[in-house]
Amino acid sequence: MIPRAKNYYQLLSKITSMKIYFNLLLVAVSSTMLYASCKKDSHDPPSGELVPVTVEFDNIVGGQNLFLDAVNYTNAAGEQFNISLLQYYISNIRLGKTDGTVYTVPQDSSYFLIKENDPATRLAKIKVPAGDYNQLSFVVGVDSLRSTMDISKRTGVLDPSAGHDNGMYWGWNSGYIFFRMEGISPSAPLDPSGQRKFRYHIGGFGGYSAPTINNIKTVTLDLNASGIVQARSGRTANIHLMVDVLKVFNGPATLSIAANPTVMFSDYSVNIANNYAHIFYHDHTEN
Repeated sequence: MIPRAKNYYQLLSKITSMKIYFNLLLVAVSSTMLYASCKKDSHDPPSGELVPVTVEFDNIVGGQNLFLDAVNYTNAAGEQFNISLLQYYISNIRLGKTDGTVYTVPQDSSYFLIKENDPATRLAKIKVPAGDYNQLSFVVGVDSLRSTMDISKRTGVLDPSAGHDNGMYWGWNSGYIFFRMEGISPSAPLDPSGQRKFRYHIGGFGGYSAPTINNIKTVTLDLNASGIVQARSGRTANIHLMVDVLKVFNGPATLSIAANPTVMFSDYSVNIANNYAHIFYHDHTEN
């Protein structure tokens, strides 16, 4: 009986050792899987995939909402006015990552016409690589390269032949209107229709073959203070910008409607362009 007991305890010892081995193996495998799952963000897209981001342009006048044809506002010159039309081009969007690298949205996907009377246009929809972004830059207007391209290369909101430009193209001057604002003011002179209108149609990309007015403006915004962009797969981050058009009057140059009721392709347009370069600021980011 003793030899049998000895064999029994040897067998029991072997079984116990095997259980310990398999338990240790299971722990090791589980730990490896846990490490792998922690290391890889579940929102990371496959390599090379782009994720959606929107840039929202929220037009205001000073501290007030912008209401077309409905509310009178007052500029720094003490002149009352209301706004009946507001449209502007945004293009060449770039986003800077927190690691210092910069992503440029492909140019063909980076032209937007923001129209106050069409809420759907106030969201510029782009796609970028996943990551954290703390800087946004864009052009107010249409760059000279695109302005001089064959019409077949100017599609969508840049196509003047189909009317998609919404009156944002000078046929007589072969150029885009970058920023267009119109309204009524008691300070403006009477026009033939008996109304006191002001009109600011600002363009000028530098000229085809000879230098002309260049009102293309690049805006760069730091996103750190009001929330960086966390671009991830499966969700759409939104960069919410406020656009204070009162600064068109009250910017670096004080604009008087009485003195300048209509400004188009003139030397004075440079002052308005310098002003509208300062109307954008970052309010918050929704991730």
